[in-house]
Amino acid sequence: MKKKIFFAIVILLLGFLLGGISFYILGQITGQQRGYLPYATPNVPRQVLETSKAFSEIVSAVTPSVVNISTTKVIRRHTDPFLTDPFFDLFSPFHDFRTPKKWKEQSLGSGVIVSSDGYIITNNHVVEKADEIRVTLLDKRTFKGKIMGADPKTDIAVVKIDASNLPTIPWGDSEKLQVGEFVLAIGNPYGLSHTVTMGIISAVGRANVGIADYEDFIQTDAAINPGNSGGPLVNIKGELIGINAAIFSRTGGYQGIGFAVPSDMVRLVMDQLVQKGKVTRGWLGVSIQELTPEISQKFGLKKSKGALVSDVVKNSPAEKAGMNRGDIILEFNGKDVKDASSLRNMVAQSKIGTEIPVKILRSGKEYTVKATIAELPRETAEVTPSESPDDSEVKALTGLTVMGLTKEIARQLGLTKDEKGVVVVRVEQGSPADDAGIKKGDIIKEIDRKRVDTLDDFNKITSNIKKNETLLLFINRGNKKFYVPLRAT
Repeated sequence: MKKKIFFAIVILLLGFLLGGISFYILGQITGQQRGYLPYATPNVPRQVLETSKAFSEIVSAVTPSVVNISTTKVIRRHTDPFLTDPFFDLFSPFHDFRTPKKWKEQSLGSGVIVSSDGYIITNNHVVEKADEIRVTLLDKRTFKGKIMGADPKTDIAVVKIDASNLPTIPWGDSEKLQVGEFVLAIGNPYGLSHTVTMGIISAVGRANVGIADYEDFIQTDAAINPGNSGGPLVNIKGELIGINAAIFSRTGGYQGIGFAVPSDMVRLVMDQLVQKGKVTRGWLGVSIQELTPEISQKFGLKKSKGALVSDVVKNSPAEKAGMNRGDIILEFNGKDVKDASSLRNMVAQSKIGTEIPVKILRSGKEYTVKATIAELPRETAEVTPSESPDDSEVKALTGLTVMGLTKEIARQLGLTKDEKGVVVVRVEQGSPADDAGIKKGDIIKEIDRKRVDTLDDFNKITSNIKKNETLLLFINRGNKKFYVPLRAT
């Protein structure tokens, strides 16, 4: 009996032992499958780890050259001189307490050190009209900044601080940038010092954005917010490829579209500001416009590539080189001309006095002329067309009414007395002429490359126009000449 009890106890203990071992093994297996083990780490590919480390090293190398720029402006309230008289204070003794006569307005921006002796690049709008500029480095040292020069046309300014042996950033070649490259934006958004964001280059050569006069922006989706202005945009080599200038936003914050001034343009502007205190730009002496598909078709082009010469200034480098109105500029100094904006930037950045080859297309044939670049003269003010008399009007195209150009009308429009053409006196709202952008006061000088000197010329040409035919009008608007495509109905 005792033996039976002993064997039962042994069997029972063995059962508990085997059950415990089984439970432990099952727990180990299911725990591994669910990832509960504290020592279970993800298998991260080596390339990902190296990429992460590379970005950290870029930030470590570049961040010391990025600075915080704070500006102070004194805003003064213009007061009525009578209100400053003690007699009038009897009637309003507390008006000075309600509205101060002057107050300080502070703003924050960013900048980047480009030379060890204290030259800093930022945006012009960051330091414009500032009474005091304070520059704070990464190590918390603060210096008083002095504007060495500013160029509102590119929104670039150079600030100098009295310091030496400063960390700098190397220059990159913005002309070699490709869409899709990784970039980092560093700055002080909303006063958060040395914030780093990452993205890609969304586009290059962005123009007609309406931010500056000379635009060739790099577009990026790296987060750029208020306070990032003037900070650097860098590539994966840690090189400066742009200066963050603006954002496109409906809310005032980040929406994935930011713009930076390319480093090549920044460097040219900086060199001139430091050496000369001002920026001089090249001048060819032509008025140019974009080649739309309609205009390209009228000139027999398969692609809308290049810039159309709509006028040539007398005694300009272009006229001396033999360029004519109607020429299409295909290349400038060996570089393809994508559009009118790219040509404008190329000419502006050209060294004054240099002879540059210009490839043009004229009547279906390509020619190369050489033009000596001159300095851009001061721009003349635009002339606003005056009211025109309503007699002798002719309505030859749907929605467009014209009359002969007299010497008196030419004088009212600010034109020379020898100006030829017909003047637009009425444009019907919603008509094809209105859609094409033709305005009252425009002078029509050509229709389909045929001269319009008088009202008879206009009537003769328009009498042979077919329905739905696309016409090419040459317009003079306030001494600015350009081509306009117009569909006849």
